[in-house]
Amino acid sequence: MTQLDVRPAAEDTARDVTDVRGKGLGKGSVGLVGSAVIGISTVAPVYCLTSTLGSTAGEVGVQMPAVFLAGFLPMLLVAFAYRELNKAVPDCGTSFTWTVKAFGPRIGWMCGWGLVIATIIVLSNLAGVATSYFWLLAGEITGSPSIAALDDNKLVHIATCLTLVAVATAISYRGMTATKGVQYALVGLQLLVLAVFVAMALQKASAGSFDTGLDFSWQWMNPFAVESMAAFTAGLSLSIFMYWGWDACLATNEETTGSAKTPGRASLIAMVVLVGSYLATGIAAQMAVGSGDQGLGLANPDTSDNVFAALAGPVMGPALGVLLFVAVLASAAASLQTTFIPVARTVLAMSTYEALPPAYAKVHPKFKTPGRATVMAGVATGAFYTVMTLVSENVLTDTIFALGLMICFYYSLTAFACAWYFRAELRRSARDLFFKGVFPLLGGILLAAVFLKTLVDMWDPAYGSGSTVLGVGSVFVIGVGLLVLGLGVMLVTERRSPAFFRGEVLTKSTPALVVED
Repeated sequence: MTQLDVRPAAEDTARDVTDVRGKGLGKGSVGLVGSAVIGISTVAPVYCLTSTLGSTAGEVGVQMPAVFLAGFLPMLLVAFAYRELNKAVPDCGTSFTWTVKAFGPRIGWMCGWGLVIATIIVLSNLAGVATSYFWLLAGEITGSPSIAALDDNKLVHIATCLTLVAVATAISYRGMTATKGVQYALVGLQLLVLAVFVAMALQKASAGSFDTGLDFSWQWMNPFAVESMAAFTAGLSLSIFMYWGWDACLATNEETTGSAKTPGRASLIAMVVLVGSYLATGIAAQMAVGSGDQGLGLANPDTSDNVFAALAGPVMGPALGVLLFVAVLASAAASLQTTFIPVARTVLAMSTYEALPPAYAKVHPKFKTPGRATVMAGVATGAFYTVMTLVSENVLTDTIFALGLMICFYYSLTAFACAWYFRAELRRSARDLFFKGVFPLLGGILLAAVFLKTLVDMWDPAYGSGSTVLGVGSVFVIGVGLLVLGLGVMLVTERRSPAFFRGEVLTKSTPALVVED
């Protein structure tokens, strides 16, 4: 393997990252805007909004905008950690590589496992959502309920889902240039339709078109007005899920111009766009139809799992309402395609550093992508979704509920890794103290708290689908079971690749302070 050319940033010091390896990816194929677009696309803002607006309103009522802000805070703090670590070690393995260098190979391997498993779960969920909206949109366009009902045919649904996964895999396989072009169009469509929805919802609110509408109040922005801590925690978990995926910006760091700085800046831009979109849409929808559980109210249990399907016609009219269905499909499809980026590059990095079989370290000679790792992710996604769908819809639902555990697991580990990796620099300046120490540590503590609270909640059989295993909630069994499975796979890998686990390939280290510029 060749060594990655790592140069100190103008404002920073030389660093001990000589063991960081280049992967052969296509350098300079993504700029600042392209990187930010990838981050936004992976989050899938329109899909997240339609699936969580109602659930969040049901938990916290009119405090929904406040909870969106509360969920943004730990993600912003963790984003600072990603930015600082990327400056020091711009490696596409991101969380895996950084936690190895901070805490050693075993914790780093488990962090990488958490990211890979979380991403596979998300990919399967996105593929399923894109499939459902494909047939729903086809039914809307043709005016044929029988076509929309094809989604209820399990074989048709699975076949369509596998086709979408194959297309997304092929686009990702062909490289960042193909990915970038598709994403500009799909993300632009999402944000444009959201802007139209917000404008029309505000117009309906001003005209008092719906009896359940509400007048805006600044009290909506007060998180302390939530009725109970349990409700706040539940709403916060949903909010955190809505921001997951922005770190895809960092996974392309070895393919981004200005790899030390651009991905970090792109992630912050993506976060700002996301929180702005969520607040604007949440406030406008709440003003138009309210957050109650009657009629068009956001918390109506009959429509809360797919808010835009219920509001498209009443808010935007029959003609423009179809655009909202298109936007949800575009959102899920775009995220399906970009979500391959972090999982494939994490697997590539783990293989490059001998933490996984060497076959996945191969980069396509023409497209400069982790071809084999991308195909593996596509096959794993298709197989996972097919098996879960055939076995039980409850199992599939509970697996998605367990996703929050994985997200908090690897995000919090990465945040703690930042504070520990830079521990020798924290007294150098106030900026280093806060951006490399205080902010990441606080973000890690917040997400670790959500992780522990989620573990407790998952024990209850009522959590998720209500299924149980020996009296324990199946969501708990799945979430903890996936982490335990990771430990088992790690032990097997350690016997086959002892050098990595002895710390001989990617070393545990701290920045080497050499000279000040």
